[in-house]
Amino acid sequence: MSENMNVEELLDELTDMVDKAWNLPLSRGRAMLDVGEVKAILDEIREAMPQEIRQAKAIVADRSQIISDAKREAETIVRVAEERARALVNQDEVVRQAQQKANEMLAQAQARFREMRKASNDYIDDLMRRTDEGLSANLAELRKTRQNIKASLRSGQN
Repeated sequence: MSENMNVEELLDELTDMVDKAWNLPLSRGRAMLDVGEVKAILDEIREAMPQEIRQAKAIVADRSQIISDAKREAETIVRVAEERARALVNQDEVVRQAQQKANEMLAQAQARFREMRKASNDYIDDLMRRTDEGLSANLAELRKTRQNIKASLRSGQN
């Protein structure tokens, strides 16, 4: 077992160990496993899980950063539109045109912000869904392996 193995690799190693285990004759598929090796792999899985959880949290932080950046950009666009509108206040027609342009820019900025927020939320939701599915699959495999090990240990005691 090497350093820096992720949970999936450790589960693969555990599965390989179960697949290669020596089957007991007349035991309906029960096998012998090296309990020390199994425990060592399970300990490594426990150590690796917090890293994958930190990665999931980093994805959430990225989502917040994307939304924050989009909000700052929208605020900058609005500020530029307001400054432009103030600069054109000299005449009635110019003021009317400036107000119309500022409103259009504001509407565009708001629409862009909504699009960017939706896109970032969709992207983050997809990442979180895939991470959730991966972690769920890993957890299900881990639980299945634990049950197999427990069943193997129980059958070895009988």
